[in-house]
Amino acid sequence: MRLAHLHFPSITPFTRVSNIQQTLTSRLLAHKKIDPTATASSATNPPPDPTIITFTPNPVYTTGRRDLPPSNTSPQSSSPPSKTLSLPPALEPIRHILSSSNGSPIAEYHPTLRGGQTTYHGPGQMVAYTILDLRRLGLTPRCHIRLLENSVIDVLGGFGVKGLVTEDPGVWVPPSSPSSGLLPKKVTAVGVHLRRNISSYGIGFNVTEEPMWYFQQIVACGLEGRETTSLEGEGVRGASIDDVAGRFVDAFVQRLNADFAYGEGATGEKIDSVYSVQEKDLEV
Repeated sequence: MRLAHLHFPSITPFTRVSNIQQTLTSRLLAHKKIDPTATASSATNPPPDPTIITFTPNPVYTTGRRDLPPSNTSPQSSSPPSKTLSLPPALEPIRHILSSSNGSPIAEYHPTLRGGQTTYHGPGQMVAYTILDLRRLGLTPRCHIRLLENSVIDVLGGFGVKGLVTEDPGVWVPPSSPSSGLLPKKVTAVGVHLRRNISSYGIGFNVTEEPMWYFQQIVACGLEGRETTSLEGEGVRGASIDDVAGRFVDAFVQRLNADFAYGEGATGEKIDSVYSVQEKDLEV
């Protein structure tokens, strides 16, 4: 099996990537409906390759299914929300950030179908969306989440930063002194959507301190009193979005192959190679 990696090196509109993700997800679902037993070795009708999209969006607050207001059940356009737009309680206090009298809001708002609550994505952050057939890869939903988390922990480790998981979602960095009484800080949000075992959405990995002001305007993921951090905030200087994106894809493949494609009881297909694609290659 091969994995396609679509990377956007510049700031990219959130809706643009969401549309690409929807197209790729629909292709996997359509193929599964036609031939639910097909594998990569199927000569007549091989399934589409899995894809990871890595990008940095324009400033945007997104809500997951737990925070969707009743009137917003699907992603909205990129236009700023009007005074009549229903916002979740978590975003009502910052309506002024999401709308502007001159038509230039500070950030956009987009409800999504991923799990979880409210978070922020934007410059200084590497967002990775994984569009995969979990069954083909031998993953349960829980294993998929842990794979994302462990891949982030591996990337952090490569920069000399310790990452961990807690009872709360996402990946966290422990305080420098265990006896300080301080709580871990969140460095990566995790939220996915599954339909017929086809995954979408993924992670938001904070690389620089640029997103911190935006996080301070909300209660991210509904966790009151919990702070957010980044690679830069943990002392890593000069890390680029492009580098972190490449490291994440490499870590994801290595973890997937080691934990689910090899060994006794392994049921998933191995990812043999990763190839780069551009938006035009996907004919979106």
